[in-house]
Amino acid sequence: MLYDAYELQRSMLAGASAMADFGAELLNNPANPFAYFGGGPALGSALEVFAHAAAPRGKPDFGLTSTVIDGKRIAVREGIECRKPFGQLKHFVREGVEDGPKLLIVAPMSGHYATLLRGTVERMLPSADVFITDWRDAKLVPLANGAFDLDDYIDYLIAFLDHIGPGTHMLAVCQPSVPSLAATALMSADRNPCRPQTLTMMGGPIDTREAPTAVNTLATQRPHAWFEQNAIATVPMGYPGAGRAVYPGFLQLAGFMSMNLGSHMISHWEMFKHLVQGDDESADATKHFYDEYRAVCDMTAEFYLQTVDVVFQRHALPKGRMRHRGRKVDLGAITDVPILAIEGERDDISGIGQTKAALTLTPHLPELMKAYHLAKGAGHYGIFNGSRWRTKIAPIVEQWMARFDGVERNTAAKAA
Repeated sequence: MLYDAYELQRSMLAGASAMADFGAELLNNPANPFAYFGGGPALGSALEVFAHAAAPRGKPDFGLTSTVIDGKRIAVREGIECRKPFGQLKHFVREGVEDGPKLLIVAPMSGHYATLLRGTVERMLPSADVFITDWRDAKLVPLANGAFDLDDYIDYLIAFLDHIGPGTHMLAVCQPSVPSLAATALMSADRNPCRPQTLTMMGGPIDTREAPTAVNTLATQRPHAWFEQNAIATVPMGYPGAGRAVYPGFLQLAGFMSMNLGSHMISHWEMFKHLVQGDDESADATKHFYDEYRAVCDMTAEFYLQTVDVVFQRHALPKGRMRHRGRKVDLGAITDVPILAIEGERDDISGIGQTKAALTLTPHLPELMKAYHLAKGAGHYGIFNGSRWRTKIAPIVEQWMARFDGVERNTAAKAA
């Protein structure tokens, strides 16, 4: 019923958005005399803000067609290297460029598309051969494709690393820090030659007992049954995944928006003022952000519920109790994969210390193969997007990768 009610509301808002957009264009038309005086400009701007806020959104495009390397403009082509039911491995091929470290960026499966990391990919393209996990919207995956949980997520990462080959660096942003660290431990225990060359984790919930945030508190204050009853819905008819139990993206978005509702309201008020003043460039910047932020997708119920249980309620990984298909995930097996932990000083999703915990949970990794960076003034989103990411954080990631790229594991471990 919840999903059906949402679909009804979405359909109604889509029509209202189209009408508001038409009204805004009419009032802002240079041939319309009301566009120059009276309440015309203010009303037109208000309608434009409403039309943008209410418009339905699909999966955005990365739109990265070129990059600059050594002052030269290089064409970039998106390719799909590996396809699986719930996700694919996307490769940003730099035409004519074959050097640079191989980098797998692990995008979160947390209600947003991988394009939320567009800025992350764009910044790393000049220096690295970039791949990214491009997760599918669960409501578009037919029931015949089976289930997808945290164990499957780890399997996908191992398969993607195997596909790319030895020497691949891995960068996990937020939620996938846990499965990325788990995959690294399993591959290390197996001495898999395709285990990550380095592992960088940014704003990840490795140990949510450290500096708990509102997100962590919500997960611990309610029993697991509460999430099953209140956060899970069934995909309605009309979608390929009809009948699948999911945690809807619109619920995830509502939760994040409510955490900082005042900031979001101020952002839209500022956009309205920019439109009234004719400052389209500033208004467009806000629009582009919300075009991405409000484009949401569903995740499978089994993945969501298992993550809540394992990561946020039982703290299984830091307690040494996490298992993958019955097998213990032993972080002590990580002996030669250098780890860089990055956190934001103002992160309200993953508190300070949650990602850094990985450095103390890997006792057999030499200290010189561990590093930590606290990004001053950075919130959760600012760790991997924006000017602070481009100028302050990305160079640290590049230096870390360069330090160990192409170095034989035995040599690196002995040197450390």
